[in-house]
Amino acid sequence: MELLLTVLVLVPILWCIDGYPTGAHSDACGPMIPRHVGAYPQHTPSPYSVLTNSKMFYPGYPVTVTIAGPQYRGLLLQARSHESNDALGSWQLPPPDTKFLNCSNNPHGAMTHSNPNLKGVTTVYSWVPPDFHGPIYFMVTVVQERTVFWVHLSSIHVFRGSGPPPGPVAGPGRAGTGAGAGAGAGAGTGAGRAGALATGGQSGLAEQTSIVALVMSFLLFAILG
Repeated sequence: MELLLTVLVLVPILWCIDGYPTGAHSDACGPMIPRHVGAYPQHTPSPYSVLTNSKMFYPGYPVTVTIAGPQYRGLLLQARSHESNDALGSWQLPPPDTKFLNCSNNPHGAMTHSNPNLKGVTTVYSWVPPDFHGPIYFMVTVVQERTVFWVHLSSIHVFRGSGPPPGPVAGPGRAGTGAGAGAGAGAGTGAGRAGALATGGQSGLAEQTSIVALVMSFLLFAILG
């Protein structure tokens, strides 16, 4: 009985000491603070920066996010607005050693680590924006070691683009237009050629008719004369 009580007491303590080696818990979605016993956020300037590949976003077009700085072991990454602490948008396929975290009732609302393996600038996160009109920013908590971490690191603000999305539009419409235009042009050209041939044929037939009439007139004149 005493052994059982000892195990029941030690297991939660050891779990808390180790923190969350397989990723943040959903309880951390709001405050974004790791629950590591005896560890507190750093108050020194962070060596990490949250970088994006664009200053604008378009609904449905992915935005790339990276964490620049020393290698790190853990993170909790979300997209937010100043309107609330809700996680916005959806993250795409997690890079190695990371996984999705359900935040704000969104199964793909945040990214976190799946193990304590080292990660770095080659770990690239891809976020798909929702149909949202206000500016957004990316917020991250980065864990360098279990007792060394920085919280609430923010990226620049990313604004919704006002014009069409960058890059070429999907091809089917263009291909259809091109095909239609080509077919129309080809058909028009073919029709023109056919018309020209028909006109030439009619002209030749008229000439033949005139010659036949002339020969018949000559024969008739010879017979009567």
